[in-house]
Amino acid sequence: MNRRILVVEDDMLLRELITDYFAKEQWEVHEAENGRLALELFEQHAFDLIVLDIMMPEMDGWSVCRRIRKKSDIPIIMITARAEDDDQMMGFELGADEYVTKPLSPRVLVARANALMKRKEGTVGQEGAVLAYGQLSVNRQSHAVTVAGSMINLSPKEYELLLFLMKHYGKVLARDFILNGVWGYDYLGDLRAVDTHIKKLRAKLGYEGRLISTVIRAGYKFEMEA
Repeated sequence: MNRRILVVEDDMLLRELITDYFAKEQWEVHEAENGRLALELFEQHAFDLIVLDIMMPEMDGWSVCRRIRKKSDIPIIMITARAEDDDQMMGFELGADEYVTKPLSPRVLVARANALMKRKEGTVGQEGAVLAYGQLSVNRQSHAVTVAGSMINLSPKEYELLLFLMKHYGKVLARDFILNGVWGYDYLGDLRAVDTHIKKLRAKLGYEGRLISTVIRAGYKFEMEA
């Protein structure tokens, strides 16, 4: 079954170009020219991925991302003409998984989308399906994350980050090692993406956020407290 994507971009020529590239890769593509239409389509269809422009009429990408994240952890790639770090950090704070600046290459955008979906769909290993530390439990087959029996809603990137930390239990991981392992070597952002996602992940895990410790001038470590 083909993956289904929603492309939200007010520039008609760019939107059609992106659509053509995804269609060639056998994606089922739906288009929206503004934020309000995007939210309507989001409510009507089950998408696998959203490519979301930031600067749009009627409702900007920030607002759309915020509304979607209240209901879904669907992967979101945000695109913008602005390259400022603050914009990128805002996207990550709102729960975006990737961030691409214009002028963009549709071919690279499709490659990033495919890589993001493979990481999301391929996080289940052959070893034990359930990982548990303290009151934190992660079922890698269903992607269910619970703390003390209560379901925790993580974005795809937060889920990947948690599994990556668990995989390296007890080891001090440098920020650049985490960035390369979770975001990939071709990611153009900076190390603050790691800090932002760690902060959000700890907050969502509540008391069990203690499992992720900061090692001064070194990085982060996932480990039970002594």
